[in-house]
Amino acid sequence: MESEGTEVARKRMKSAIDVKEGEIGDGIVVRVEEEEIGTNIVGSEEMEIRIACILEKIENFTQLVSELLESGKTLFRDLSSEFEERMIMIHKEQIEKWQEEIKELRLLDVANEEINEVLHNARCLLQGVRFHS
Repeated sequence: MESEGTEVARKRMKSAIDVKEGEIGDGIVVRVEEEEIGTNIVGSEEMEIRIACILEKIENFTQLVSELLESGKTLFRDLSSEFEERMIMIHKEQIEKWQEEIKELRLLDVANEEINEVLHNARCLLQGVRFHS
């Protein structure tokens, strides 16, 4: 009987220990799970905040690049127009200079022809005077 009593006591102790270990085990598991979930939640919230910050940086950078592209396009469009206008003006000025040069050359040519005619007439007169003398 003693052995039966000892065995029953041992079973009771074993089940009491199991329950205690279970309780302790469950309590630890629950605590660890809660801490892990809390860490995951905190980690997730922290990650979400970091991700949100990065997404905001991406959005801001994209907006900046878009604005720079638009201002660059406008600048190039303005510069292109100014460049075109300036090139046309330079071309026009150069053409006018060359046309003026052509005009001066023609006037010089006319003056030279007139002088050549006067010289030719003078030669003819001088030859006539020499011939008659």
